[in-house]
Amino acid sequence: MPRISYQLYSSRNWDTSETFKMLADAGYKEVEGVGPHYEDLAKTQALLAAHGMTMPTGHFAPDLIESNSERVIEIARALGISTVIAPYLAAENRPTTLAGWKEFAARLAKMSEPIVAAGLEFAWHNHEFELEPVEGQMPLDIITEASENIQLELDIAWVHVSGEDPVAWLSKYAGRIVATHVKDVAPKGENADEDGWADVGYGSLDWAAIKPAMDAAGVNRYVVEHDNPSDHKRMATRSLASVKAF
Repeated sequence: MPRISYQLYSSRNWDTSETFKMLADAGYKEVEGVGPHYEDLAKTQALLAAHGMTMPTGHFAPDLIESNSERVIEIARALGISTVIAPYLAAENRPTTLAGWKEFAARLAKMSEPIVAAGLEFAWHNHEFELEPVEGQMPLDIITEASENIQLELDIAWVHVSGEDPVAWLSKYAGRIVATHVKDVAPKGENADEDGWADVGYGSLDWAAIKPAMDAAGVNRYVVEHDNPSDHKRMATRSLASVKAF
C-alpha cells in the first residue's frame, strides 16, 4: 500500500510545533520538508522523533542544490531524506524558448549528479507551466529527457489545472514517479478564499480514475497538499480520510 505523507508547505502559516502535533493526532506518519524546516535541524529532528514521524522527501530550491550540494546532502542525511526534490522555478526565471528549456534541463541534470552520487534520489516537482507547450514541446518532457537521474514528483492537481489529463501523464511516466502530490481543485467559482483549491476528495478531480492510474504507474507515496488552506487541521484530517478511502 502506498505511503501517505503531508507537504509541510501547506501549514506554513501555522506554528511548526503545533503543526507536527496536529498531524500526529490526525494519523500522519510522514511529512515532506521545505526550506524553513532545514534552518534548525536539531529542532526538526526533535519534532520528528517526538511524534514518531519520518521525512523521506524534501523540497530544496534549485539554486541551493546547484550552488551548495554539500549542504543539501548534509540536511538530507540529518533528517533522513532519501529523495531531494527541486520544486519550483520563479516566473521571472522561466525559459520562454525551447533552447532555454533545454539549457535549464541540462542544469538540472548537472545538479542531480552529486545528489545521486551520495546515494539519494533526485526529482523535479511540476506546476502548470511545465505543461504549456514551447515551440511544440512540453517543458516537462524536456526536463525528463535531460537525464535518467531526474525522477518526477507529479503534482496531480497542477496537471489538471494546466488542462492536461493526469491519467495520461501518470501512464507516460510510469516507473519514474517517486511520489505524487494529491490535492484537489474546487469547482469553478468556489473556495475563492483558498485560491480555488479544495481538500482532497472535496473538489473536481476524478480520483476514481486517477487512483488506478497511480497504481499502474507504480506510485508508492502520496503527499497530501493544499496551497492555501484557511484551516489546516480541517484540510489535513479530511484529506487523509479521503486518501485512505481510495
